Amino acid sequence: EDLSLEPLLRLGEVVRYDATAPNEMAERVSDADVIVVNKVRCNAQTLLAAKKLKLICLAATGFDNVDVPYCREKGIAVCNVVGYSTDSVAQLTLSMVLSLATNLSSYRDYVATGKYTESGRANAVAPVFHELCGKTWGIFGYGNIGKKVAKIAEAIGCRVLVCKRTPSDEDYPVVSFETLCRESDVLTLHSPLSEQTRGILSHERLAEMKPNAIVVNVARGAVLDEKALAEAILAGKIAGFGCDVYTTEPFNKDHPYNALLSLPNVILTPHMAWGAYESRARCLDEIAENIAAFFRGELRSRVDL
Repeated sequence: EDLSLEPLLRLGEVVRYDATAPNEMAERVSDADVIVVNKVRCNAQTLLAAKKLKLICLAATGFDNVDVPYCREKGIAVCNVVGYSTDSVAQLTLSMVLSLATNLSSYRDYVATGKYTESGRANAVAPVFHELCGKTWGIFGYGNIGKKVAKIAEAIGCRVLVCKRTPSDEDYPVVSFETLCRESDVLTLHSPLSEQTRGILSHERLAEMKPNAIVVNVARGAVLDEKALAEAILAGKIAGFGCDVYTTEPFNKDHPYNALLSLPNVILTPHMAWGAYESRARCLDEIAENIAAFFRGELRSRVDL
Protein backbone atom coordinates (compact mmCIF):
# COMPACT_ATOMS: atom_id res chain seq x y z
CA GLU A 1 0.00 0.00 0.00
CA ASP A 2 2.95 2.36 0.45
CA LEU A 3 4.21 2.05 -3.13
CA SER A 4 2.79 3.78 -6.19
CA LEU A 5 2.18 1.63 -9.26
CA GLU A 6 3.10 4.60 -11.45
CA PRO A 7 6.09 2.78 -13.03
CA LEU A 8 3.61 0.20 -14.40
CA LEU A 9 0.78 2.63 -15.11
CA ARG A 10 3.04 4.48 -17.53
CA LEU A 11 3.29 1.35 -19.67
CA GLY A 12 -0.38 0.53 -20.22
CA GLU A 13 -3.65 -0.50 -18.62
CA VAL A 14 -3.08 -2.17 -15.25
CA VAL A 15 -5.50 -4.45 -13.41
CA ARG A 16 -4.45 -5.23 -9.84
CA TYR A 17 -5.39 -8.16 -7.60
CA ASP A 18 -4.19 -8.29 -4.01
CA ALA A 19 -4.31 -12.09 -4.03
CA THR A 20 -5.10 -14.77 -6.59
CA ALA A 21 -6.22 -18.29 -5.78
CA PRO A 22 -5.22 -21.08 -8.20
CA ASN A 23 -8.80 -21.41 -9.49
CA GLU A 24 -8.91 -17.67 -10.26
CA MET A 25 -5.73 -17.56 -12.30
CA ALA A 26 -7.07 -18.72 -15.68
CA GLU A 27 -9.78 -16.08 -15.86
CA ARG A 28 -7.55 -13.25 -14.67
CA VAL A 29 -4.82 -13.85 -17.26
CA SER A 30 -7.13 -14.56 -20.19
CA ASP A 31 -6.95 -11.03 -21.62
CA ALA A 32 -3.47 -10.04 -20.43
CA ASP A 33 -0.47 -9.23 -22.61
CA VAL A 34 1.79 -9.14 -19.54
CA ILE A 35 1.32 -10.55 -16.05
CA VAL A 36 3.28 -9.56 -12.94
CA VAL A 37 3.17 -12.35 -10.37
CA ASN A 38 4.64 -13.53 -7.10
CA LYS A 39 4.04 -16.92 -5.48
CA VAL A 40 1.42 -17.80 -8.10
CA ARG A 41 1.94 -20.96 -10.17
CA CYS A 42 2.20 -20.37 -13.90
CA ASN A 43 1.85 -23.63 -15.82
CA ALA A 44 -0.18 -25.37 -18.53
CA GLN A 45 -3.27 -25.46 -16.33
CA THR A 46 -3.26 -21.86 -15.08
CA LEU A 47 -2.13 -20.34 -18.39
CA LEU A 48 -4.38 -22.36 -20.68
CA ALA A 49 -6.72 -19.43 -21.35
CA ALA A 50 -3.90 -16.88 -21.73
CA LYS A 51 -4.14 -16.56 -25.52
CA LYS A 52 -2.60 -13.05 -25.66
CA LEU A 53 0.09 -13.52 -23.05
CA LYS A 54 3.55 -12.46 -24.20
CA LEU A 55 5.46 -11.89 -20.97
CA ILE A 56 5.49 -13.10 -17.37
CA CYS A 57 7.31 -10.78 -14.96
CA LEU A 58 8.21 -12.24 -11.59
CA ALA A 59 8.30 -9.86 -8.64
CA ALA A 60 11.11 -12.00 -7.26
CA THR A 61 14.41 -13.65 -8.13
CA GLY A 62 13.32 -17.28 -7.89
CA PHE A 63 11.22 -18.71 -10.74
CA ASP A 64 10.39 -22.19 -9.44
CA ASN A 65 6.65 -21.37 -9.62
CA VAL A 66 6.85 -20.97 -13.40
CA ASP A 67 6.89 -23.90 -15.83
CA VAL A 68 9.63 -22.38 -17.96
CA PRO A 69 9.73 -25.18 -20.60
CA TYR A 70 5.97 -24.75 -21.14
CA CYS A 71 6.35 -20.98 -21.50
CA ARG A 72 9.22 -21.46 -23.94
CA GLU A 73 7.09 -23.84 -26.01
CA LYS A 74 4.23 -21.33 -26.08
CA GLY A 75 6.48 -18.37 -26.89
CA ILE A 76 5.88 -16.67 -23.53
CA ALA A 77 8.90 -14.77 -22.24
CA VAL A 78 9.77 -14.93 -18.52
CA CYS A 79 11.72 -12.28 -16.59
CA ASN A 80 12.84 -12.17 -12.98
CA VAL A 81 14.45 -9.48 -10.82
CA VAL A 82 17.94 -10.09 -9.48
CA GLY A 83 19.73 -8.31 -6.66
CA TYR A 84 16.95 -5.95 -5.63
CA SER A 85 16.77 -7.21 -2.03
CA THR A 86 20.47 -7.78 -1.28
CA ASP A 87 20.83 -4.92 1.21
CA SER A 88 17.47 -5.61 2.86
CA VAL A 89 18.19 -9.31 3.45
CA ALA A 90 21.75 -8.63 4.59
CA GLN A 91 20.41 -6.08 7.08
CA LEU A 92 17.97 -8.55 8.62
CA THR A 93 20.67 -11.22 8.73
CA LEU A 94 22.93 -8.90 10.69
CA SER A 95 20.05 -7.78 12.93
CA MET A 96 19.25 -11.37 13.88
CA VAL A 97 22.87 -12.31 14.51
CA LEU A 98 23.56 -9.24 16.65
CA SER A 99 20.36 -9.65 18.65
CA LEU A 100 20.98 -13.35 19.32
CA ALA A 101 24.69 -12.89 20.08
CA THR A 102 23.91 -10.12 22.57
CA ASN A 103 20.83 -11.77 24.14
CA LEU A 104 19.14 -8.47 23.32
CA SER A 105 15.56 -9.65 23.91
CA SER A 106 16.41 -10.78 27.45
CA TYR A 107 17.98 -7.43 28.32
CA ARG A 108 15.12 -5.50 26.75
CA ASP A 109 12.60 -7.56 28.74
CA TYR A 110 14.59 -7.05 31.94
CA VAL A 111 14.04 -3.30 31.63
CA ALA A 112 10.53 -3.42 30.11
CA THR A 113 9.15 -5.62 32.91
CA GLY A 114 10.43 -3.29 35.62
CA LYS A 115 13.00 -5.75 36.95
CA TYR A 116 15.83 -3.32 36.24
CA THR A 117 14.17 -0.58 38.30
CA GLU A 118 13.38 -3.00 41.12
CA SER A 119 16.97 -4.34 41.20
CA GLY A 120 18.48 -1.06 42.43
CA ARG A 121 21.62 -1.90 40.41
CA ALA A 122 23.10 0.23 37.66
CA ASN A 123 24.18 -2.74 35.54
CA ALA A 124 23.07 -6.21 34.54
CA VAL A 125 25.36 -8.52 32.55
CA ALA A 126 23.42 -11.77 32.72
CA PRO A 127 22.71 -13.72 30.62
CA VAL A 128 26.32 -13.80 29.52
CA PHE A 129 27.04 -12.54 26.03
CA HIS A 130 30.20 -12.52 23.91
CA GLU A 131 31.79 -10.28 21.35
CA LEU A 132 31.55 -11.42 17.74
CA CYS A 133 34.95 -9.95 16.96
CA GLY A 134 37.40 -12.83 16.52
CA LYS A 135 34.66 -15.43 16.03
CA THR A 136 34.16 -17.49 12.85
CA TRP A 137 31.20 -16.55 10.64
CA GLY A 138 30.28 -19.20 8.06
CA ILE A 139 28.46 -18.22 4.86
CA PHE A 140 26.55 -20.93 2.96
CA GLY A 141 25.70 -19.62 -0.49
CA TYR A 142 27.89 -16.92 -1.96
CA GLY A 143 25.67 -14.96 -4.30
CA ASN A 144 24.92 -11.26 -3.96
CA ILE A 145 23.49 -11.62 -0.45
CA GLY A 146 26.17 -13.99 0.80
CA LYS A 147 28.90 -11.65 -0.46
CA LYS A 148 27.28 -8.66 1.25
CA VAL A 149 26.96 -10.53 4.55
CA ALA A 150 30.58 -11.68 4.30
CA LYS A 151 31.76 -8.06 4.04
CA ILE A 152 29.61 -7.12 7.05
CA ALA A 153 30.99 -10.03 9.07
CA GLU A 154 34.54 -9.04 8.20
CA ALA A 155 33.81 -5.41 9.12
CA ILE A 156 32.87 -6.39 12.68
CA GLY A 157 36.03 -8.45 13.06
CA CYS A 158 34.89 -11.96 12.25
CA ARG A 159 36.92 -14.61 10.47
CA VAL A 160 34.83 -15.45 7.40
CA LEU A 161 34.50 -18.91 5.83
CA VAL A 162 32.51 -19.57 2.67
CA CYS A 163 30.85 -22.67 1.25
CA LYS A 164 29.77 -22.29 -2.36
CA ARG A 165 28.79 -24.50 -5.26
CA THR A 166 31.73 -23.70 -7.53
CA PRO A 167 34.92 -22.91 -5.58
CA SER A 168 37.15 -20.30 -7.21
CA ASP A 169 39.47 -17.52 -6.17
CA GLU A 170 37.53 -15.68 -3.47
CA ASP A 171 38.30 -13.07 -0.82
CA TYR A 172 37.68 -15.66 1.90
CA PRO A 173 38.59 -19.34 2.40
CA VAL A 174 36.20 -21.73 0.64
CA VAL A 175 35.49 -24.90 2.63
CA SER A 176 33.17 -27.89 2.57
CA PHE A 177 29.79 -27.66 4.25
CA GLU A 178 30.95 -30.14 6.88
CA THR A 179 33.90 -27.90 7.74
CA LEU A 180 31.66 -24.84 7.74
CA CYS A 181 29.36 -26.44 10.32
CA ARG A 182 32.18 -27.64 12.54
CA GLU A 183 34.09 -24.35 12.64
CA SER A 184 31.39 -21.67 12.57
CA ASP A 185 30.34 -19.71 15.64
CA VAL A 186 27.76 -18.05 13.37
CA LEU A 187 26.30 -19.86 10.37
CA THR A 188 24.07 -17.94 7.97
CA LEU A 189 22.28 -19.60 5.04
CA HIS A 190 21.85 -17.77 1.73
CA SER A 191 21.70 -20.48 -0.94
CA PRO A 192 18.93 -21.24 -3.43
CA LEU A 193 16.88 -24.39 -2.83
CA SER A 194 17.88 -27.29 -5.05
CA GLU A 195 18.13 -31.05 -4.77
CA GLN A 196 21.72 -30.53 -3.63
CA THR A 197 20.86 -28.01 -0.89
CA ARG A 198 17.55 -29.45 0.33
CA GLY A 199 17.95 -30.49 3.97
CA ILE A 200 21.70 -29.91 3.85
CA LEU A 201 21.72 -28.62 7.43
CA SER A 202 20.68 -32.02 8.73
CA HIS A 203 20.56 -33.71 12.12
CA GLU A 204 24.08 -35.01 11.49
CA ARG A 205 25.49 -31.59 10.59
CA LEU A 206 23.75 -29.90 13.53
CA ALA A 207 25.29 -32.48 15.89
CA GLU A 208 28.74 -31.42 14.70
CA MET A 209 28.22 -27.72 15.41
CA LYS A 210 29.57 -25.86 18.41
CA PRO A 211 27.07 -25.61 21.29
CA ASN A 212 27.56 -21.82 21.31
CA ALA A 213 26.75 -21.53 17.58
CA ILE A 214 24.08 -19.27 16.13
CA VAL A 215 22.22 -20.31 12.97
CA VAL A 216 20.28 -17.86 10.78
CA ASN A 217 18.28 -19.04 7.77
CA VAL A 218 17.27 -16.40 5.21
CA ALA A 219 17.56 -18.76 2.23
CA ARG A 220 14.66 -21.22 1.89
CA GLY A 221 12.94 -23.13 4.66
CA ALA A 222 13.82 -26.55 3.28
CA VAL A 223 17.56 -25.85 3.14
CA LEU A 224 17.59 -27.13 6.69
CA ASP A 225 15.80 -29.98 8.47
CA GLU A 226 13.23 -27.97 10.45
CA LYS A 227 12.41 -30.77 12.89
CA ALA A 228 16.09 -31.45 13.60
CA LEU A 229 16.77 -27.74 14.07
CA ALA A 230 13.93 -27.38 16.58
CA GLU A 231 15.20 -30.40 18.49
CA ALA A 232 18.75 -29.00 18.54
CA ILE A 233 17.55 -25.69 20.02
CA LEU A 234 15.36 -27.39 22.64
CA ALA A 235 18.21 -29.70 23.63
CA GLY A 236 20.72 -26.83 23.89
CA LYS A 237 22.85 -28.26 21.09
CA ILE A 238 23.05 -24.83 19.44
CA ALA A 239 22.80 -21.49 21.18
CA GLY A 240 20.53 -19.41 18.98
CA PHE A 241 18.36 -19.53 15.87
CA GLY A 242 16.95 -16.88 13.58
CA CYS A 243 14.70 -17.71 10.64
CA ASP A 244 12.65 -15.79 8.07
CA VAL A 245 11.73 -18.66 5.69
CA TYR A 246 9.77 -21.89 6.08
CA THR A 247 8.87 -24.96 4.04
CA THR A 248 5.20 -23.93 4.37
CA GLU A 249 4.42 -20.23 4.60
CA PRO A 250 2.85 -19.39 6.92
CA PHE A 251 3.76 -22.48 8.91
CA ASN A 252 0.84 -24.35 10.48
CA LYS A 253 0.04 -25.26 14.06
CA ASP A 254 1.79 -28.62 13.74
CA HIS A 255 5.09 -27.13 12.62
CA PRO A 256 8.09 -27.95 14.86
CA TYR A 257 8.91 -24.25 15.24
CA ASN A 258 5.79 -23.73 17.34
CA ALA A 259 7.74 -25.23 20.24
CA LEU A 260 10.28 -22.40 19.90
CA LEU A 261 7.98 -19.37 19.82
CA SER A 262 8.52 -18.24 23.42
CA LEU A 263 12.26 -18.88 23.60
CA PRO A 264 14.49 -15.81 24.08
CA ASN A 265 17.23 -17.35 21.90
CA VAL A 266 14.95 -17.75 18.87
CA ILE A 267 13.83 -15.06 16.41
CA LEU A 268 11.22 -16.05 13.82
CA THR A 269 10.04 -13.45 11.31
CA PRO A 270 7.31 -13.65 8.60
CA HIS A 271 9.41 -13.86 5.41
CA MET A 272 10.02 -10.12 5.47
CA ALA A 273 13.79 -9.90 5.01
CA TRP A 274 13.42 -8.91 1.35
CA GLY A 275 10.82 -6.24 2.03
CA ALA A 276 12.46 -2.96 3.06
CA TYR A 277 10.71 -0.04 1.37
CA GLU A 278 13.72 0.70 -0.80
CA SER A 279 13.96 -2.94 -1.83
CA ARG A 280 10.32 -3.12 -2.89
CA ALA A 281 10.56 0.15 -4.79
CA ARG A 282 13.67 -1.14 -6.56
CA CYS A 283 11.85 -4.37 -7.46
CA LEU A 284 8.90 -2.47 -8.95
CA ASP A 285 11.20 -0.23 -11.00
CA GLU A 286 13.07 -3.27 -12.32
CA ILE A 287 9.82 -5.00 -13.31
CA ALA A 288 8.73 -1.91 -15.23
CA GLU A 289 12.09 -1.76 -16.99
CA ASN A 290 11.86 -5.47 -17.85
CA ILE A 291 8.49 -4.86 -19.50
CA ALA A 292 9.69 -1.78 -21.38
CA ALA A 293 12.83 -3.57 -22.55
CA PHE A 294 10.84 -6.57 -23.79
CA PHE A 295 8.64 -4.41 -26.00
CA ARG A 296 11.73 -2.63 -27.31
CA GLY A 297 12.97 -6.00 -28.45
CA GLU A 298 15.76 -6.19 -25.87
CA LEU A 299 16.82 -9.26 -23.89
CA ARG A 300 16.78 -8.24 -20.24
CA SER A 301 16.48 -10.45 -17.14
CA ARG A 302 15.16 -13.35 -19.21
CA VAL A 303 15.16 -16.78 -17.57
CA ASP A 304 13.49 -18.62 -20.45
CA LEU A 305 16.43 -18.32 -22.87
